[in-house]
Amino acid sequence: MLDRPYESYVYAYPHKTAYRPLAPRPLLSDVWRGEDRDALSFYTHVPFCEVRCGFCNLFTRTGAPESLTTAYLDALERQAIAVRAALDESGPEPRFANAAIGGGTPTYLNPDELSRLFDIAEKVMGVGLGTVPLSVEASPATATPDRLAVLAERGTTRLSLGVQSFDDVEARSVVRPQKAADVFAALDAVRAADIPVLNIDLIYGIDGQTRESWQASLQTALLWRPEEIYLYPLYVRPLTGLGRMNAGADAAWDAQRLDLYRRGRDLLLESGYEQVSMRMFRRLDAPVVEGGEDYACQTDGMIGLGCGARSYTGSLHYSFDYAVSASEVRGIIDEYVATGDFSRAEVGYRLDEEERARRFLIQSLLQADGMARGDADERFGAELEMLSARGFLEPAAGGRLRLSAEGLAWSDSVGPMFFSEPVREAMRAYELK
Repeated sequence: MLDRPYESYVYAYPHKTAYRPLAPRPLLSDVWRGEDRDALSFYTHVPFCEVRCGFCNLFTRTGAPESLTTAYLDALERQAIAVRAALDESGPEPRFANAAIGGGTPTYLNPDELSRLFDIAEKVMGVGLGTVPLSVEASPATATPDRLAVLAERGTTRLSLGVQSFDDVEARSVVRPQKAADVFAALDAVRAADIPVLNIDLIYGIDGQTRESWQASLQTALLWRPEEIYLYPLYVRPLTGLGRMNAGADAAWDAQRLDLYRRGRDLLLESGYEQVSMRMFRRLDAPVVEGGEDYACQTDGMIGLGCGARSYTGSLHYSFDYAVSASEVRGIIDEYVATGDFSRAEVGYRLDEEERARRFLIQSLLQADGMARGDADERFGAELEMLSARGFLEPAAGGRLRLSAEGLAWSDSVGPMFFSEPVREAMRAYELK
């Protein structure tokens, strides 16, 4: 543990490669019976992109015809009807505290399709669009004025634009065909749409990237004064475009990524941003989006729609099958759009008290604010002692646990430290398709 700074990006625990087919498949009404639903998160997955970037291992396919996107929205509506019926049958009316639409590229859908997607969320699921924070992901090629107008009209409060690099050569290096001029036009269009929060995603560790080119991308991003900036280390993962061309990481690449991360972090802190996590930086004077304050990702549930979405209850995380390769993803999408009965959970992972404690710690400790100690010392004393010995923990007010600046830099190694052995074993045994 803690041998290398970039083991894996821990955005959820357990990872979907730990999920297995549920036998018997439980009814969603039973899954949600007795669950707290006062502050749920709502997520919809759109598994379509115009191109697949070389680093991407997300659940998405390219070149989907309009007939498929229509069939996908038909299936999404059937799923929404089934999920809402299960929620209504199993307890009091749910309240959604926030919402997000991701992928893939949600704005691959045309304006009419986007409107239908919002109708499903609002009229079928009961998500109060316009009253809760709503985040939508987009690519520069699809952030067009007509699509952005629909997003703004339907209450989008945050638009996340996957830029990755403003350098055309670097973009080509990660198999992302885009021109900086087109990215500039997309950013201008987002600002013209008056969506309150603009986030720009940037990647460091690209082949051929230098300190100077990395700093140039950051300074270019700052010209639009984005409310948020996410800095992502490049990973080379199996079955991706880069994975087929490159064997993966080595010590020199780790050192390069750490150096670029630190430079990016320091530049953003000097430019009026605060660090929220290893990846996320928020402008200090960014507007506060009202609503959703009572949602806690560590403890509250999530409803996910779409064949790439996860759903969470206190004791069960569930979704559909997962794949990376183009042929397998296409097969799963085809199976999803042909599904008529969405009343049961398909694949997932059951969390006992120990796993819930691990998830809480991982989801909390990797945030810059850290967490209250609670019983963490008793449960995870050896791991915390190791972090302290490396200088990755620092004192915080009220005796809280908080990663130091260098601890945050090593978040992608710190998080996996707390994976349970059963989860690790399931992940190792998973046959990636």
